[in-house]
Amino acid sequence: MPAIRIKLSLIATYITFAILLNSVGTVILQSINSFGVSESSAAVLEGFKDISIAVVSFLVASFLPRFGYRKSMIVGLSLVMLACLAMPIANSFFATKMMFMCVGIAFALVKVSVYSSIGLIAKDRYEHAGFMNVLEGMFMVGVLGGYWVFGFFIGDGSDSGSGWLDVYWVLAGLCALNIVLLASTPMDERGSRAESAGIADDFRKMLRLVALPMVLVFVLSAFLYVLIEQGIGTWLPNFNNKVLNLPSDMSVQATSIFAASLAVGRLSAGAVLRKINWYPVLNICVLAMAALVILTLPLTEGLEGQTVSNWLEAPIAAFIFPMIGLFMAPIYPAINSVILSTLPTAKHSSMTGLIVIFSALGGTTGSLITGRVFEAFDGQTAFYLSIFPMAVILGCLYVFRRSVDRYSAEMAAA
Repeated sequence: MPAIRIKLSLIATYITFAILLNSVGTVILQSINSFGVSESSAAVLEGFKDISIAVVSFLVASFLPRFGYRKSMIVGLSLVMLACLAMPIANSFFATKMMFMCVGIAFALVKVSVYSSIGLIAKDRYEHAGFMNVLEGMFMVGVLGGYWVFGFFIGDGSDSGSGWLDVYWVLAGLCALNIVLLASTPMDERGSRAESAGIADDFRKMLRLVALPMVLVFVLSAFLYVLIEQGIGTWLPNFNNKVLNLPSDMSVQATSIFAASLAVGRLSAGAVLRKINWYPVLNICVLAMAALVILTLPLTEGLEGQTVSNWLEAPIAAFIFPMIGLFMAPIYPAINSVILSTLPTAKHSSMTGLIVIFSALGGTTGSLITGRVFEAFDGQTAFYLSIFPMAVILGCLYVFRRSVDRYSAEMAAA
């Protein structure tokens, strides 16, 4: 099996979806400006994406080993390519909602396929954890590049126009290239299919996993993490525009600092977690996130009426606050790696389905809550509220560690 080529195709596919999935914040801003919708109305875009991910993952996660991981990724990319081609032609908020629904459906197929494919090519749990960190790090590199690609097409003089929709011609072409790469990359998936006793049985196994205390605490932790990440990441462009008074293109480009911080944090997390236990590292990360919120957001007060036309005039908070991604970065891939490494290999596909479902639900909840608070109060209040789920995550991590240790001891005894 050409493992290197498979890894490259998985990374390329993941990067494509990184650009599309994390463009929600940018598209919310542009939908408000171009289509005249309110903040709360625009916030539903996250729901169209994430609810689609959750529903499709729930329905098809156990079926994908039989259908084929490579075929699933090709189908997902093809669907998104068509949706991207429709965006500049339809030029409407309804088309935008449908596009994100297609992206959600496709990502459900892609993420389960990508995560499950890692088990086919990884030689041991260390290679599995290492490649997962690289994969999630490259995902954030895609997010980073996406902000600049969208910023280029938005420009600084077309906030209320539709010229920014031309970006979707480029994204459709990127999908086409990935389809060609996957179609020409052979993958031996016989191992995954041999483990499947039947579709109905696999579906029941996925549901039974939730009954494990370890898995229950994990899905709550993943839900809360994604709630925070998507709440901040989705609304940061709007925060930069409405609170820090940056122009639309700079608002989007400044958000790339957040993506860059996540990329650096995840790419370096693998090396750190190979030497230091994950539990103290993640506790330090959560505490640092809360400290950054408390110390940085006061710097955003009293900026009303200020005009920003270049980077030298931008408030310092525009550069400091997005650095929260550096501390946020290790949490998600670390807890994913812990749960997958603890469970038997035969349960990885079902567990991946649960990861995708609860991550999607967390993303939708975070975006909707942040959007509502942003509209009812202000951006500062919306981001201050992220401290509460951070506190809950600290408790979840403690219970999660104890549950993992207990489950490992029981398996070793058995």
